[in-house]
Amino acid sequence: MLQNNIVEVTSHIRKKLEQQNATEIDRKVLQFLPIKSGKYYYFDGKSYWRVMRFIPETDTFETVNPKYARFAGEAFGQFQAMLADIPVELEETIPNFHNMEFRIEELKEAIKNDNKGRVKEVQHYIDEIYKRAEEMCKAERLHREGKLPKRVCHCDTKVNNMLFDKGGKVLCVIDLDTVMPNFIFSDFGDFLRTGANAVKEDSKDIDAVAFQMDIFKAFTEGYLSTAKAFLTPLEIENLPYAAALFPYMQCVRFLIDYINGDTYYKIEYPNHNLVSTENQFKLLQSVEGNMSEMKEFIASCL
Repeated sequence: MLQNNIVEVTSHIRKKLEQQNATEIDRKVLQFLPIKSGKYYYFDGKSYWRVMRFIPETDTFETVNPKYARFAGEAFGQFQAMLADIPVELEETIPNFHNMEFRIEELKEAIKNDNKGRVKEVQHYIDEIYKRAEEMCKAERLHREGKLPKRVCHCDTKVNNMLFDKGGKVLCVIDLDTVMPNFIFSDFGDFLRTGANAVKEDSKDIDAVAFQMDIFKAFTEGYLSTAKAFLTPLEIENLPYAAALFPYMQCVRFLIDYINGDTYYKIEYPNHNLVSTENQFKLLQSVEGNMSEMKEFIASCL
């Protein structure tokens, strides 16, 4: 499923570039190579292998500043735009990956089991999560009502998932293992959750956690410059919701793991998941405090 998704996506982008008479196409889209069986992977009885064409003289960056945030927004918006008319339906390789209703049900189950007796100490966060649950689960509701489409999304939008040429220009989006159908909120909100936080997601310096509006504005400006042609008014209207959804979702996931006894995320000390929960909740509050400014900025971009 994973390799089929990637081959469909890269083949479609390649066709689009050919139609545009683009130059250096082999540098602007990944190309996976089939083996003799025709498959795009090989299983040696123990491990899976695959081969892609090397793109020379390129760079990747870890830096998240307004300059690279804008590059990221433009590149991921262009990626989605090129795939808006893909004629096949991709498969969901990680079921319910960004499904907020599913995560809330997981939380309820963790609270019910309370394996480590930790529910009482985190009741404040549980209350805050439940207070926002109806609003945060609206993407799934809108989809069921036929108002919100699922599109081809990257689902791991980071600055380091782009290749740059030596002149500093974006060549292509890379690391396509998570490409699958999702709401566009996934690519928009997931980048901002990590990129716009003033500190890392597990920083103990909770007072330093803040949603950086300069990163939001740069990413959004870049994203809308390439994506607004195919986005619906409802999708654009809910971009600030996407910025809030992902710290909320990650807060829920860290909290679930803490309640369950730290069984999913790798921890470095006993309260690691709880610290990460606090961090993401503080980021959510910071996003909520910037809602009006985000909506005004998006309107100005249009």
